[in-house]
Amino acid sequence: MAAEPTPDTALSEFAGQLFFRLWRASHTRIAAALESVDLTPARFGLLNLLGALEGANQQELGSAMGVDPSTMVQLIDELEAAGLAKRRPHPRDRRAREVVLTAKGRRLRERGRQMASQVEDEVLGGLTPGQRRDLLKLLRLANSTAPPQPLWRAEEGD
Repeated sequence: MAAEPTPDTALSEFAGQLFFRLWRASHTRIAAALESVDLTPARFGLLNLLGALEGANQQELGSAMGVDPSTMVQLIDELEAAGLAKRRPHPRDRRAREVVLTAKGRRLRERGRQMASQVEDEVLGGLTPGQRRDLLKLLRLANSTAPPQPLWRAEEGD
């Protein structure tokens, strides 16, 4: 007969429960930090991605972030209104528009990355640098092999 889980193991025996608790610890802290510079986690995610995929079009950005097209349009509109990004004609496809960071957007992206690193240091402070690298490697692997899920929509909350 299998032993009943103790309250401590019952809280940590399923990966989903641990993911949720770590997500909450990270998300609440990063959301509060980003709010101080008028960003949300979703806007910061897009700013960060634009730094890596400078000149991508809306469809490419939405696909990379797992965001539905109308939500991506809304996020880009918000970044444009704040002077953080701009759309311009795509150099190789006249039907498409690429999205690029402005100088202000690049500065705020860097500030957001510093904030995210500080939060990650706080949340994962109990792990060694090697364990953190291993955790990220395993999370990337699990994410790449997980079943597909619906695209994120703004109505779900940030």
